[in-house]
Amino acid sequence: MKKLLLTVAYILTGTTLFAQHDTTMVQGKSISDLEQKIYEIEDALKDVRNLSVSGYIQTQFQYGEKDASLKVGSANENKEKSYNRVGIRRGRIKFAYTRGIGTGVFQLDLTEKGLGLKDAYLKLTDPWLNSISASVGVFDRPFGYEISYSSSLRESPERSTIFQTLFPEERDLGARITLQAPKTSPWNILKLDVGLFAGNGIKSEIDNHKDFIGQLSINNSIKDIIKWGAGVSYYNGGVYQGKKYIYKNSGNGFIVDSSANNLGSFAKREYVGFNLYLTAYSAIGLTKITSEYLFGTQPGAKSNSKSPNAATLPTNDVYMRQFNGGYVMLVQDFGTLPVSAIVKYDWYDPNTKSKGDEIGKNNTDAGDVALNTTGFGLQWKINTNFRLTGYYELVQNEKCINLKGYETDKKDNAFTCRLQYKF
Repeated sequence: MKKLLLTVAYILTGTTLFAQHDTTMVQGKSISDLEQKIYEIEDALKDVRNLSVSGYIQTQFQYGEKDASLKVGSANENKEKSYNRVGIRRGRIKFAYTRGIGTGVFQLDLTEKGLGLKDAYLKLTDPWLNSISASVGVFDRPFGYEISYSSSLRESPERSTIFQTLFPEERDLGARITLQAPKTSPWNILKLDVGLFAGNGIKSEIDNHKDFIGQLSINNSIKDIIKWGAGVSYYNGGVYQGKKYIYKNSGNGFIVDSSANNLGSFAKREYVGFNLYLTAYSAIGLTKITSEYLFGTQPGAKSNSKSPNAATLPTNDVYMRQFNGGYVMLVQDFGTLPVSAIVKYDWYDPNTKSKGDEIGKNNTDAGDVALNTTGFGLQWKINTNFRLTGYYELVQNEKCINLKGYETDKKDNAFTCRLQYKF
């Protein structure tokens, strides 16, 4: 857009110069009209500089065993055989316009499956200390490290199982206040985010309840050789109870509470999270370690513990579960080679009160089965725009002889080959 405007300006200026020169020579007029035209063009170019446009495209091929859940294409058409799919995992384009104290951000996701909203928010920053900002709209939930870490930068193809379950779509509709001292202050290493959210992902708000999210983080470096950060996050919200039947933990199973007062109230949704990252430069290349651990209370359905992200009120019985989970990831470069090795382990136990063969009895079901995933792969940074990733995931579920379909480990390992172009 800038190049186009400069070209137009050049043509207009040249034409005007010629005409003005001719007019001046013949009629003796001043060049004030030409100067005014140049000022107008300069103002237009300044306005364009306030707008930034960026994006990335991730095309990928995936191969999965018969029970795998792939991120592109449709589900397996033959449950007795392995299958493969090709598609656009993400096709993002982001517009950000900044002028004065305000910034407006709008991001779309375009794939063969359709068009979807990812970000749409307004951010206001105080003009005095530049330390307080407020954001309103749809944006990343300020919880932990992996949620807000861009998919265009993340080394593993997808976020960890626990984040995909507890925070589907990563984003939410709400308002947030951020406190961080100016870069010249020694307190700049600390950052506090607090906000209220609809709790329903990128969907219309469907109830009067608001969820609270808070995060305190620290980021520092040692002589630009070692960079590290840590944070603690807290989530306190609720899930609408569309039925009066609430299943609560009792021993290694559930008992049902069928009080009429349960209908229309809100089940407690509470998480605590800790995150840590470390990057260090050495003779063997850049080493990066990231890790997070979460625990808390999650209201879910009988067959799954996923947080709500639908445009309608839930109508299922509610199962209250105590959970924990997290991940550890190592990324290692090889000197000056543009290649990185990736190893990641993540786990999610949706019900810490029930284990193994206990599941399938006392009202427990598939929503109580623990999962862990070991992933490893290579990433080739072809240039500043292109990168190619090959990544294999070994997915293991808790073995439960009393639960049909989980007597043994499911065949759900998957391989991903992704080519990304970022601009």
